[in-house]
Amino acid sequence: MQIVMIGDKIVPAEDVDPVYLDRGTFFGDGVYEVIRSYDGRIFALEEHLQRFANSLSAIGIAGVDIDQVRRRLLRAFDAAGIADAKVYFHVTRGSAPRDRVCTADMQPNFFLTVSKVADNSENRTNGIAVSTHPDWRWKRCDIKSLNLLANVLASTAAAKKSCAEAILVDEAGLITEGAGSAFFAVRGQTLQTAPLTANILPSITREFTLKAGRNVGLEIVEESLTKEQAARADELLIASTTQDIVPVVRFDDKVVADGKPGKYAKLLNREFRSFTV
Repeated sequence: MQIVMIGDKIVPAEDVDPVYLDRGTFFGDGVYEVIRSYDGRIFALEEHLQRFANSLSAIGIAGVDIDQVRRRLLRAFDAAGIADAKVYFHVTRGSAPRDRVCTADMQPNFFLTVSKVADNSENRTNGIAVSTHPDWRWKRCDIKSLNLLANVLASTAAAKKSCAEAILVDEAGLITEGAGSAFFAVRGQTLQTAPLTANILPSITREFTLKAGRNVGLEIVEESLTKEQAARADELLIASTTQDIVPVVRFDDKVVADGKPGKYAKLLNREFRSFTV
């Protein structure tokens, strides 16, 4: 007889709730999205759903109806009644006894949460410290997969240094992105960030930040930075769905410029917020 132990309880394998056999737990075999709302209005819903569909396709999870995902999301958002909400959802390939090879008849599992977005206005006002960390992630970071252990380790290492974010650096010494954010530098009249390749996520907030940059008169440069170049920048910024655009005032052990958020951080945040109303 095959058995399973859950905590201290032993049960026959055939009686185990399928939730314990999820391939997301076994292998990180799934993809996710995070969407937020501003004052009761969901921001960039279609862009996030398109990226979600792209991620599903990239790892070969079939049978997920994006229209149904949209309906579920909107129903949950309405039921929660949270004006400034974070909506997290993921789909895994399904539940089955542990085997690396999946079968075509698996039914995807869907999971969603709605919670209040944490207030990070102090960070946007005063700026944050970040620290660099080796980029240990897999080579398809353009897929928003559930394989986030390397991000977790980097974020934990940054927190131990009293830093709010880890900035990932690849083997060539080039900055890719943050562990949970896009990364930008203002150098003169340019807004610089890594180009969209397989080693970074096609961040929705990144795209709106670049749009904001163009609107405030900055030239957009999609070219990777070294740590040394970042440390000498006029301004550094991170951006993510739940944080918007946050100025960086300390990079590793170096103060950025005069140690205060620069003028473009304020201009970019103001312009970004205009997209959300």
